[in-house]
Amino acid sequence: MGTVIELDGGRDDGGRNAASIAALRGELAATIQRCTLREGLHTTAIAGLTLFRATGPTEPSHGMYKPALVVVAQGAKRALLGDEAFHYDEAHCLLTSVDLPCVSQVVRASREQPYLCFALALQPQRIAELIADNGVPDVAPQTAAPRGMAVNLVSEPLLDAVLRLTRLLESPRDIDVLAPLVEREILYRLLTGEQGARLRRIAANAGPARQIARAIDWLKQHFAEALRIDELASSLHMSASSLHHHFKAVTAMSPLQYQKQLRLHEARRLMLAELIDAASAARRVGYESASQFSREYSRFYGAPPLRDVAQLRGQLEAAAL
Repeated sequence: MGTVIELDGGRDDGGRNAASIAALRGELAATIQRCTLREGLHTTAIAGLTLFRATGPTEPSHGMYKPALVVVAQGAKRALLGDEAFHYDEAHCLLTSVDLPCVSQVVRASREQPYLCFALALQPQRIAELIADNGVPDVAPQTAAPRGMAVNLVSEPLLDAVLRLTRLLESPRDIDVLAPLVEREILYRLLTGEQGARLRRIAANAGPARQIARAIDWLKQHFAEALRIDELASSLHMSASSLHHHFKAVTAMSPLQYQKQLRLHEARRLMLAELIDAASAARRVGYESASQFSREYSRFYGAPPLRDVAQLRGQLEAAAL
């Protein structure tokens, strides 16, 4: 279960002023609210920055979490990675270092106080450049790959930089010059904070974490193919047992479970976007048995393929009205 750290009194454990943090958070919430006049996900004029708004708790939603920093300005959300739960809210940010299939749910939101969040994609190349330019110490040799998702307290300097990047959305002419500088500061705050080692591993070229990132990339590109663990492990210069151990440490699931979730996500997308039937979708994503696909789909999404997709289409149509 993900650990949630509560703020204590007027100052948190790092001695930061809670009133100052609350003022920054309030301004961030107001800025995001002005920039998100409707429900859902909003891409922005700043590359890699998305904003999200929800005016009530949501149903569990399956999706892929990309490497990103997520800062909540108002409300709370929960992400389920395998059997592990990560709770993040106004006091806690979420950092994801690899692509992870998760089930997420907004758990605290209302029309008066909607859930509002900031998500910034993390680019390995930019992290590596910052490390090289500033001589940030490398991580110690790893004996185990760390979990690809973590929750931590939001520091005042990080929150201030997040607010300044979000403010740029209201002064578009400044984005091209200032956004890269503020994004660089955000990365610096992360590198020098509690999640510095995890962030450096996103840009690392060696070690178990990098090998698992390569395994994930291979699975994403070849999810419809038969998975041969020995061959995949050999291509990564790992033993099969080592691959399984480190893969589960990062993703909270085995490579086979990860592949299955990729297949089911893609099948659902195909049925929804391309209007194909369940049997065709099953074949497209690598299932030889339509009945096996239907069983696994029902266990994962809670309803048979046709019923689930019909419900999704109904929700999308209702949201468009």
